[in-house]
Amino acid sequence: MKYASFSSSAFASAVLVALAALTLAMPAGAATPAAAPVPTGPVLDRIRQTGKILIAHRESSLPFSYLDADKKPVGYAVDLCLKLAEAVRKRLEIKTIAPEYVLVTAGNRIQMVVDGKADLECGSTTNNAERRQKVAFTIPHYITGARYMVLADSPIAELPMFEGKKLVSTKGTTPLKEVDRANRERLLRITILEAPEHAKAMQMVLAGEADGFVMDDVLLYGLISSSADPGKLKVVGKFLTIEPLAIMMRKDDPEFKKICDEEMKRLILSREAYAIYDHWFNKPIPPKNLPLNLPMNYLLRDFWKYPSDQVPG
Repeated sequence: MKYASFSSSAFASAVLVALAALTLAMPAGAATPAAAPVPTGPVLDRIRQTGKILIAHRESSLPFSYLDADKKPVGYAVDLCLKLAEAVRKRLEIKTIAPEYVLVTAGNRIQMVVDGKADLECGSTTNNAERRQKVAFTIPHYITGARYMVLADSPIAELPMFEGKKLVSTKGTTPLKEVDRANRERLLRITILEAPEHAKAMQMVLAGEADGFVMDDVLLYGLISSSADPGKLKVVGKFLTIEPLAIMMRKDDPEFKKICDEEMKRLILSREAYAIYDHWFNKPIPPKNLPLNLPMNYLLRDFWKYPSDQVPG
C-alpha cells in the first residue's frame, strides 16, 4: 500500500493556509474568548446585593463545628465553608463577603437551609437520599460511622448488649433513625431517648440517665476529648452506619452549588483540604488545646482520590 507523503515545508504551508482560513471565518472579536458571565441564582443574587453569606454552625459538633471559649464558631467544616465563601466572592466579582453566623441544631438545620435562613450548613450532616429530596450537598469532607459512647467501666461492647437498657441519640440524626430501626427489627427492647444536642446526650450518659449514646464515632471522640474528665467515657462497637458528611445548601441554586463543588474539588486536589484536616484532627484545638489524634481514615482517603458529590444511599 502506498501512503501520501508531504515534505515538512508543504505540511507547514498547509497548516498556515488552514489557520488563515479559520481566522477569516471568525466574526470580529471572536479570537479573544469572552469573559464568563457572572452567575445568578436565588442565593447568589442575595449575596451580591447584601455582601453577606449565611453560614450555619453547630454548638458542640467538635471538631467540625462548635463554639470556642469566646462563643465564636470554629471547626473543620467552618474553615471549609469560609474557603467556599471566598470562592463565591471571587466568582461574583464583589470586593468583600461577610460571613453571618447562624446557630442551628440537628433538629432544625435542614429546615433552616430550605427556608433560606442559611446558605451553607457547616457541620456534621450526613448526605443521604432522603435529605437530598429537600437539600443539596457538596463533596463529602468526612466519612464516618455510628458507634456507642458508654461509661469507661461499662461492660457494653455492641448494640445487642443494650437490650432492656436506655440508649440516647441526638434528635434529627441518621444514627437515631438507624438505631430505632435496628431496635424494632431485632426486637431488642431498647428504650430509645432523644437529646436536643450532642453535649446533652453525653451528659445523660454521665448522669446515668442513659446507658449509652449512639452517634458518629468522630463526634463521640471529640466530645470525650472536650469533657471535664475524658477518662470516664469510651467508644465501643462496630459501625452501625456509614456516614458521608458534607456541607449542605439549597437545591434551587445550581450555580451556587457549582461554585462550591469546584472549590471543594480544588481544595482536595491541591491538598489544601488535607492541611485543614490535619489542623483539626491531629493538632491541638480549642477548647483544651489538645489533639484528637485521628489520622484520615481509608474511607475518606480513597474517596478523595476521585472527589465527587455522588454518594451511595
